[in-house]
Amino acid sequence: MSISLQQKFSDPSRGVYFVGTTPPRDNTEPEKVTDIADKLLARLRQIDYDGLIVYDIQDESSRTSKPRPFPYMQTLDPREYSSLLRTRSNHAIITYKSVAQRDRADFERWLEESRNQYDVQDMVLVGSPSSDGDIQLSLPKAYEALQQHPLDFHLGGVTIAERHASKGNEHLRLLAKTEQGCQFFISQAVYNAQATIDLLSSYARECRSRGVAPQRIILTFTPCGSAKTLEFMQWLGISVPDATRWRILDATNPLAESIRVCRSNLDQILDSVADLGIPLGLNIESLTNRKDEIDASIRLFKLLKATLDLKLAEQQL
Repeated sequence: MSISLQQKFSDPSRGVYFVGTTPPRDNTEPEKVTDIADKLLARLRQIDYDGLIVYDIQDESSRTSKPRPFPYMQTLDPREYSSLLRTRSNHAIITYKSVAQRDRADFERWLEESRNQYDVQDMVLVGSPSSDGDIQLSLPKAYEALQQHPLDFHLGGVTIAERHASKGNEHLRLLAKTEQGCQFFISQAVYNAQATIDLLSSYARECRSRGVAPQRIILTFTPCGSAKTLEFMQWLGISVPDATRWRILDATNPLAESIRVCRSNLDQILDSVADLGIPLGLNIESLTNRKDEIDASIRLFKLLKATLDLKLAEQQL
């Protein structure tokens, strides 16, 4: 019998490792969807991963006045793609769900369908990208509905180090979300090591002062091979220090340089927080469908997994 993600997450001595992906466009023919999934899984046969993360892509133009560098495309229902990937890979899938567009009754029906039709067990709920627009269900209300629902899910939340850098309270949000049922957190892509170190340090200190154990934090990393990808990252709200931006863009091989940056960032984070008692994990994604960046994400996965595995092994000495 395979070990559930919940069981893997409960062992603080081990890392957990994921690959992030997005569903194909919603007008993609079913045969083509299967072909896309099979090509993804063929790439992943060379790595040792615990599962995949399937995002629920939303039009986030309300969050910023800047134009979106890549056009927004409506995608297939994330649950449908998650189910396909789970069946064809025999790996666990974490499915994202944006809750703002449905009222509570619709959300409760969505939960029933997700378990009964798509076998969703592990999921991350996300709220509206901004306070503007028609928000039918807030994230706290969705958590409340889930806690009162008869079906049991393994629930995770999102954490954003950039929000901690600007507001200084992201660690308190993590604790509040834990009280609302979250058992793990997945970060926004990391390109600012210090912002992540500050968040994790604040979180560990607050957990210690309250006498509670920190939840699993899965750190997301992504390669960046072009000015366009970098622009998209910054549009998404990912913090890229000026020195890091020019280090990548001025390099002879920007993609390879971005991998070195990610490795350096993870090293800095681990050196700073390894003794704080926070169980960690990694999520590696490609933010574009460019083949070179997708291939680079596999190389990045291997490098960062080896880095975290080594640090965890050293802690067992």
